[in-house]
Amino acid sequence: MPKDIVLPSLSAGMEDAVIARWLKAEGDAVAPGEALAEVETDKATMELEAEAAGTLGRILVPDGERADVNAVIAVLLEEGESADALAAYAPGGATPAVPEAPKEAPVLSEKTVAATPPATDKVLASPLARRIAAQKGVDLAGLSGSGPRGRIVRVDVERAAEQAQTAPVAQAPEAKVAPDLTGLGAYEAIPHTNMRRTIARRLVESKTTVPHFYLEADCDLEALLALRAQVNEGRDTPARISVNDFLIKAVALALAEVPEANAVWTDEAILRLGSVDISVAVATDGGLITPVLRDADCKSLGALSAEMKALAVRAREGRLKPEEYQGGGFSLSNLGMYGVKRFSAIINPPQSCILAVGAAERRPVERDGQIAFAPVMSVTLSVDHRSVDGAVGAQWLAAFKAAVENPMSLLV
Repeated sequence: MPKDIVLPSLSAGMEDAVIARWLKAEGDAVAPGEALAEVETDKATMELEAEAAGTLGRILVPDGERADVNAVIAVLLEEGESADALAAYAPGGATPAVPEAPKEAPVLSEKTVAATPPATDKVLASPLARRIAAQKGVDLAGLSGSGPRGRIVRVDVERAAEQAQTAPVAQAPEAKVAPDLTGLGAYEAIPHTNMRRTIARRLVESKTTVPHFYLEADCDLEALLALRAQVNEGRDTPARISVNDFLIKAVALALAEVPEANAVWTDEAILRLGSVDISVAVATDGGLITPVLRDADCKSLGALSAEMKALAVRAREGRLKPEEYQGGGFSLSNLGMYGVKRFSAIINPPQSCILAVGAAERRPVERDGQIAFAPVMSVTLSVDHRSVDGAVGAQWLAAFKAAVENPMSLLV
């Protein structure tokens, strides 16, 4: 009997994904563990593996289409089955439609009509979409779905709920529900990827629900750059330690010294994290992603450097595993290599802090009562005031600055 191939949850919180590319065509033989398709989630592109042997009988969600988690995306014929078995098979265990002889419509009384419940089950919608619709009071019968075969998915319900909330505002003379593109000139419309949609949603959520405050400091890098030159002497280029590697280690040591900053806010409690896991921002073609360095305070500078390089390569290739980008208690974002002097980063929920690093530039500093010029780097710490107080943030920033300006501590 044919078997359903469903889209599994490939990462925590995943609700849907795009079938980027089928690696097998209809009629191809499939072995257990063999890659069937490439699936684009909100963070990475992963391979979907076959769980059983057989033949790929029918593809229900083509390349580039979106599907909900647990939705049937293809049908697998068992070994020895022919394509004829698909004629009497309905994906998802539904009973195939069988033509029936026309019947006379029954005559219903007014009482019978009034007692008949609305046929909401006939609406094609995902379970998640139904649950959100019930919570937000959205009528599914009036929606058109953007999922496979017109299925109503989460985004359709949320869009309808937002439109219902903004409808009265939209009637105001000055309010607009969409940007005014008049006079914009020629442009190219680039469709949103899963990653871009998720980034937009999380940033809006962070900026509108998290009470940010910001702390700034200037760090003298003269000693760090001199030590880096010594450490890299004789090393091959791929194995050289970067300034960012030193900063990651400094972040880790500062978190170990001020563990109150290594925290997550929830409505029930502040979660004080027991391990120092640092998310490091990496720019990719699809958007920003933050692979995580686990137990960073316990690793050497060389180990952190090698691990970071490997994670950055996999991030840019879209090959990160969920456990390599999920979690993390603190984020680091460095735009210094682009010449940015200083900036303020948006916190990555549910974390409480993110450090924004700017470019080093020669500035006047005091040396033994004299004015000298030294490479100075500006950093800005964005903090969630619900879970980390100003004094704690200041203590952490002081510990980070001390580690950077006394870099021998990073080698211990």
